[in-house]
Amino acid sequence: MAITSTLTTSFKKELLEAKHNFLASGGNSFKLALYTSSATLGAGTTAYTTSNETSGTNYTAGGAALTNVNPTSSGTTGFTDFADLTFSNATVTARGCLIYNDTNSDVSVASIDFGGDKTSTAGDFTIVFPAAAADTAIIRIA
Repeated sequence: MAITSTLTTSFKKELLEAKHNFLASGGNSFKLALYTSSATLGAGTTAYTTSNETSGTNYTAGGAALTNVNPTSSGTTGFTDFADLTFSNATVTARGCLIYNDTNSDVSVASIDFGGDKTSTAGDFTIVFPAAAADTAIIRIA
């Protein structure tokens, strides 16, 4: 079992079908769920699942809502991002996460491998997104 960092294939197709709206105001609601090292997430993941989702104090199944950053472009790259997300005072261990569209039937957007188990014990578990830029944003189309 493994988690691969990628935009999911279904997400790429759904972009062409106009099923995702990343605008900060009036856009879709996106969530981030945490997963254990037993999870299998990657290009073939099509939707949020509870299978091998992490559990722990101050973590709720389904994860938490993300704050959208308006899409923009630079050069020939279009991109969008999210504000950092913190699970406060959490006791949790996760190997990776899934970003999914909570507005649109929980369809997947991206899976992210943390590179190893990350743990917090009665502390903040924070997902730090890269800068919203053409070379670093979490969602980029070049």
